[in-house]
Amino acid sequence: MYEDVPIYIKKFLEYMSGIKNRSNATVKEYYYDLRYAFKYLKLVKKENYLDKKITKELIDNTSIIDLDLNFIKQLELTDLHKFLNFLANNNLDKPTTRARKVAALKSFFNYLTFKEKLLDKNPTVELETPKLSKRLPKHLTLDESVTLLQSVEGEFEKRDLCILTIFLNCGLRLSELVNINIVDIRDNELTVTGKGDKERSIYLNSACQKALKAYFRERQLLTNIKEKNALFISKRGTRIGRRTVEMMVKKYISLAGLDPKKYSPHKLRHTAATLMHKHGGVDIRSLQQILGHESISTTEIYTHIDSEQVKSALESNPLNNI
Repeated sequence: MYEDVPIYIKKFLEYMSGIKNRSNATVKEYYYDLRYAFKYLKLVKKENYLDKKITKELIDNTSIIDLDLNFIKQLELTDLHKFLNFLANNNLDKPTTRARKVAALKSFFNYLTFKEKLLDKNPTVELETPKLSKRLPKHLTLDESVTLLQSVEGEFEKRDLCILTIFLNCGLRLSELVNINIVDIRDNELTVTGKGDKERSIYLNSACQKALKAYFRERQLLTNIKEKNALFISKRGTRIGRRTVEMMVKKYISLAGLDPKKYSPHKLRHTAATLMHKHGGVDIRSLQQILGHESISTTEIYTHIDSEQVKSALESNPLNNI
């Protein structure tokens, strides 16, 4: 992999993986973002294309393997601004995706400047991250969550119910759930490996324990298991995949009478966090530990106040009765 990018990008990706211990998913995002950025920059800087002439197909078919270090040294802040404006003006990326591309560019140029010492000037020093609008995370209500759990049926009922129960009670990421091994469950605790290969332990409440027991009884009857360590098994006997779980969640969202376009496994993580905070009174520090957030600011998006709480607060204003 990474054979279609210049050697200095490849070395950067190897550095992020081997030295900085970034996850494979994160390194792939760096790879895709940098490759896309330099394809665009080559078209405008080296081949003199105007933005209006640049198409997705043209970018896809552009090779950057020939870009040498001299090309990198010629890049300026205005060139990077032009790239971000191109994305925004053509509605190619959401602000969050453009912010990720900025982070990739900053990391790459910092690496060339301070680790490899190949650049005298870093063009990303004053490169600003696109301003992100703060949106409340979309989540299921308590009643909708109950309806979702009650909608589970079919051949894999026990497995699917167990997956949804763990999502809604523990707030796991999709990648964390599909990678659970049987040995990760001891007594009433689940050990998961999150972002940056960081492990954390999560207490399994009664609902999770009950769902796991029922699933284990069903799992013992399976005769085609190829991956003995994997907790959740697919129809083919292998570890269940991300796409299978995504499709399964969409299926039951539809059966529950909800919009499958609005909800995903990650929205179930939002739901778990919101319900724990709103109905369970879980404080933000405990929530941070449960969700595996490195920064408390990330956890704060789950502690929004719903409209009923706002209404109640306004009703309690002493001037309300005057």
